[in-house]
Amino acid sequence: MEEFSLVEAWGDMSLIVQFLMIFMLGLSAFVLVVVIERGVTFSRASKQTYNYVLQLREYLNKRRIDEALSAARRHEKSPVASVVGAGLEAYRQGREALDMEGPDEIGDFDIIDSVNRSLERVKERETASLRKGLGGLATISSIAPFVGLLTTVIGIINAFSLLEHGGGGIEVIGPAMAEALYGTALGLLVAVPAAIFFNYYSGRIDNMVVDMDDVSSEFIDYVLKEGRV
Repeated sequence: MEEFSLVEAWGDMSLIVQFLMIFMLGLSAFVLVVVIERGVTFSRASKQTYNYVLQLREYLNKRRIDEALSAARRHEKSPVASVVGAGLEAYRQGREALDMEGPDEIGDFDIIDSVNRSLERVKERETASLRKGLGGLATISSIAPFVGLLTTVIGIINAFSLLEHGGGGIEVIGPAMAEALYGTALGLLVAVPAAIFFNYYSGRIDNMVVDMDDVSSEFIDYVLKEGRV
C-alpha cells in the first residue's frame, strides 16, 4: 500500500485548486492571529478592569477624584477604566470651571450632562475597539465552507473530465476526487474555529459592555450625590 503524501497530493491538484487552498491557508493564518491577539487583549482588559474597579470605589468613597483619574490612566488596557476616566476628567474640568467662574458665568452648563456625554462617547469608541478583527472572523466563518465547496466542484469536474477523455478506474480519477475532499476539509477546518471564536469573543464583549454600563452608572450616582450644579 502506498503511503499518503501531502507533497504528492499537492502536485496532483490543478492550479486553481492550489490557489484556493493557499487562499484558505491565508484565511486560517488570519483567524489564528485574531484569536491570539483578541485573547491577549481581553485577558489584560479583564484583569485591569477588576483591579481598577476596586480602586475606583475606594477613591470615590474618599472623594479622591485626582487619584481615581490617575488610576484610570494606569489601567489603559481596561475599557472600563478608559470610559470612567473620561467621565472623571469631564467631572473634574466641570468642577474647576464652576469653582473658578461661578454658576452665573457658566450659564446653562450641566456637569452631569457633560459627564454623561463623555462616558457615552468613549464607551462607543471602546466597544468598537473591542470588536476589532471580529468582523473578519464572521466573514471567514461564512465564506470558507463555500470556498471549500468550490474546490470540491472543481475536483469533481476534473474527475469526470478524466473519465471522459481517458477512462480508467480509481487510479485515474482518485487524485481529482482527493483534491475535492481536501478542499472541503480545509474549508471546514477554517470556518469552524472562526465561528466558535467569533461567538465566544462576542459574548465576552457583551459582558464588557455591561461592565462599562454598570460602572458608569455607579459614577453617575456619585456625581448626583455630590449635587447638581
